[in-house]
Amino acid sequence: MIKLSVNINKIATLRNARGGNIPDVQKVAVDCQRFGAQGITVHPRPDERHIRYKDVELLRPLVTTEFNIEGNPVPSFIDLVLKFKPDQVTLVPDDPTQLTSDHGWDTIKHQSFLQDVIGRFKEVGIRTSIFVDPDVKMVEHAKLTGTDRVELYTEGYASGYLKDPEKTIAPFVEAAKAAREVGLELNAGHDLNLDNLHFFAENIPWVKEVSIGHALITDALYLGLQNTIQLYLRALRLD
Repeated sequence: MIKLSVNINKIATLRNARGGNIPDVQKVAVDCQRFGAQGITVHPRPDERHIRYKDVELLRPLVTTEFNIEGNPVPSFIDLVLKFKPDQVTLVPDDPTQLTSDHGWDTIKHQSFLQDVIGRFKEVGIRTSIFVDPDVKMVEHAKLTGTDRVELYTEGYASGYLKDPEKTIAPFVEAAKAAREVGLELNAGHDLNLDNLHFFAENIPWVKEVSIGHALITDALYLGLQNTIQLYLRALRLD
């Protein structure tokens, strides 16, 4: 079964809007796991506009499933990951001013840089994944960085799904096949939701994990967190 990792950044965004500790990011992480999520994802940015570096410290002992820290590998991020040693680190080429992630790595241009960073994480036993667009060439060259996995950036799939799902999924299937052929495991994330998730899973059933935050937390406002997580897990089932 494809694992569901819940990105809790939006919970931190809501908390930070008023100060204090409501909603409680730590409690939500514990509850997500209790309700069936197989992982927790956080994406601390340098400006700490949602998840803060302190949150990572507080969450680390509470995540008993899989802890995934994603972000741009600037020095402070690298130090954070090496200090708290998550189960997985996902490298994302974010600019500090970006509202959200919007592209994958150029694994040819940044091969040497990624090799160095990934090497540091793998030395201490942290599984690595790098964010890539559904481009066969970028996936194939990702193998040369030493990464364990690639995460397909799925915004393009989500935006085209309702108009033509078969056409929209095609480049993602090709990229996923390329990853499998070169021996890379596969994650996926960004704008996956209850409308498009099952079709994605059906067409690329060897995905190891999806990371979902914005859509899932939005659905939880209407449906409740426990029910929402169960619905996302159901969408990932292929039997």
